Amino acid sequence: MECQVKPRERAGIINPIFTCQPCGAQFASIGIKDCIGIVHGGQGCVMFVRLLFSQHFKESFELASSSVHEDGAIFGAVGRVEQAVDVLLMRYPHVKVVPIISTCLTEVIGDDIEGVVRKLNAELLPEKYPDREVHLIPIHTPSFVGSMVSGYDITVLDFVKYFAEKTEPNGKLNVFTGWVNPGDVTALKHLLAQMDIDATVFFEIETFDSPLMPEGNHVSHGETTIEDLQGSANAMGTIALNRYEGAKAAEFLQSEFEIPTIIGPTPIGIRNTDTFLKNLKALTGKPIPESLVRERGIAIDALTDLVHMFLADKRVAIYGNPDLVIGLAQFCIDLEMKPKVLLLGDDNSRYKDDPRVKELQENVDWDMEVITNADFWELEDRIKNKGLELDLMLGHSKGRFISIDYDIPMLRVGFPTYDRAGMYRHPVVGYAGAIWLAEQMANTLFTDMEHKKVREWSLNVW
Repeated sequence: MECQVKPRERAGIINPIFTCQPCGAQFASIGIKDCIGIVHGGQGCVMFVRLLFSQHFKESFELASSSVHEDGAIFGAVGRVEQAVDVLLMRYPHVKVVPIISTCLTEVIGDDIEGVVRKLNAELLPEKYPDREVHLIPIHTPSFVGSMVSGYDITVLDFVKYFAEKTEPNGKLNVFTGWVNPGDVTALKHLLAQMDIDATVFFEIETFDSPLMPEGNHVSHGETTIEDLQGSANAMGTIALNRYEGAKAAEFLQSEFEIPTIIGPTPIGIRNTDTFLKNLKALTGKPIPESLVRERGIAIDALTDLVHMFLADKRVAIYGNPDLVIGLAQFCIDLEMKPKVLLLGDDNSRYKDDPRVKELQENVDWDMEVITNADFWELEDRIKNKGLELDLMLGHSKGRFISIDYDIPMLRVGFPTYDRAGMYRHPVVGYAGAIWLAEQMANTLFTDMEHKKVREWSLNVW
C-alpha cells in the first residue's frame, strides 16, 4: 500500500485535461480593470478561450486577436500587432492596459513582440495618442509547453513586474487568489473582513458574476486597477493561496521589495483554512475573531453529520488544476475518504517535489497514484482495463463522459464547468467551501444511490 508519483508514459495525449498557456494569460488579463488583451496568433486562440469563459461564467468578456493568417505565418506577423493595437485603442478609449499575448504560432516563427512594443511606444503612442495612458506588456505563453495553469502564473508575474513600484508603505496585504471562482473571492473577502484586514485581492474577479441592468447588458471585467498593481510593492505582506497560480509574483515581490511572503496552502477544508487564518495573523498581527471560531465550529458540525455514515472509505478520482486537486485530496483524506488517483494535467517537473505530495506519499496507507502530465485516458484506462473501482469523481466538466460511460457519480469542481448551473457562485475555499463541498459530495452519492436503486440502510428512508 503506497502513494506513487509517476508521469504519463505515452508520447501522445488522448483527451487533455487542460487547455494551453494563452488561456491562462487571458484569464489573468480579464481580471484587470481597463484592460483588453491582444492574443497574437490565429483567431481560434481567442475564440475558443472566450467560449470557455462564457460557458463557465455565463457572461461576456472582451478579448482581442491579431488574427494572424497564412502570410503572417510565413513572413512574420508583427505588423498585425501594430494594426491590432491601433484599432483597439481607437475603438475602446477607456483601455489603458494592453497585454500582447503570444501563442505557439507566433513563438515558433519568432515574432519580436518586445521590438514591436518599443516601436509602438516610440511612434504610434506619442504621435496618435499623446495624452493617453497606455501600457503595452509583452506576455510570452507558447502553447507547446505548460498549460493554462503555467500561463496564468507567468502572466500574473509579468503584470506585477511591469507595474510594481516602491513608494510608501500602504498597510495593505497582497492576496493572490490563483484561478478561482467569484464565490471563492467572496468567501476570502469575508474571512479578511472578519479579521479586519485591509487587503488587495489579485485578481479581483468577484464581479464576473455580473448583473443584468435596465440600461443594457454588462460586459464582465475584473476590478484590479493599475494603482492596485503599483501598490503591490508597498504592502505589509503577501499571501499566495496557490503554489502554481500566482506564487511567482509573490516570490518576485519578496526578492525585489523584501515583502514578507507566505505561499499556500490552498485554503480548502478545515485544516488548510485554519492555516490560512494563522498565516494572516502572522503577517498582520490581527487576532482571529470569535466569529470565525464559530464559523469553524459550524463547519465541523456539518462535516461530522456526514463523514462516518456517508463519506468514509469512498474511493475518489480527482483531476484539474494542481493546487485545487491537491487541496481536494487533503480534504477528502480528512473526511476519511480514499483518493485513488490524482491527475495533474501538465508537464511541470516540480509536482514530484511538492511538500504536499510528499506528505501524501508518507502518510497514505492505501494504493494511490499521482499522475503528472496526465490526460483523461490515464483515468479511463485504469477503470476500463486495470480494475480501478471508484465511488466518486471530482473535477471539471470535460471528464463527464467517463462518468457517464462507467456510471460513476461526479461532482463538478474547477474550470471549466459548463454542464451544471451556477457552480461559479459557490466557494470551495474557507469554512463555507468546506461545508459546500462535503454536502455536495454527499448529495451526489445520494443521487447515485437512487439512480442505481441502492437501498442503503444508513439513510433509514426505504
